Amino acid sequence: MHEWALAEAVLKTSVKIAKDRGIKKIARVEVVLGQLQDVDAEILSFALENLKKGTLADAAVFEFVGEPAEFKCRNCGHVWKLDDVGLEDAVIKEAVHFLPETVHSFVRCPNCGSPDFEVVKGRGVYIKSIEGG
Repeated sequence: MHEWALAEAVLKTSVKIAKDRGIKKIARVEVVLGQLQDVDAEILSFALENLKKGTLADAAVFEFVGEPAEFKCRNCGHVWKLDDVGLEDAVIKEAVHFLPETVHSFVRCPNCGSPDFEVVKGRGVYIKSIEGG
């Protein structure tokens, strides 16, 4: 499951940032989950709870914030969200989950129909903030 790999990366990055900032004990980590990644926050949380033992993040609370996918058409400039056009097919959702760039194969600008758009938000997983002492 790639949630475990993500958990390892989030934990490793959190510990590195904490050390760089002189934080001896991490209390809270806010993690942004982009909608295109379709990450199962429950599995990610479970993985982090198990992996953090014996680290600077042993007592840390990991909070997850969803970031809706947003696109901007390079042809007409229209901005829209993934929820505006939807991806209902489970096979398509799975393809985008593992390789978000494939969204260009399944989504078109709802204004002009162009497949030429950029992902403005909602791509990836990243640490927004770390608190500790």
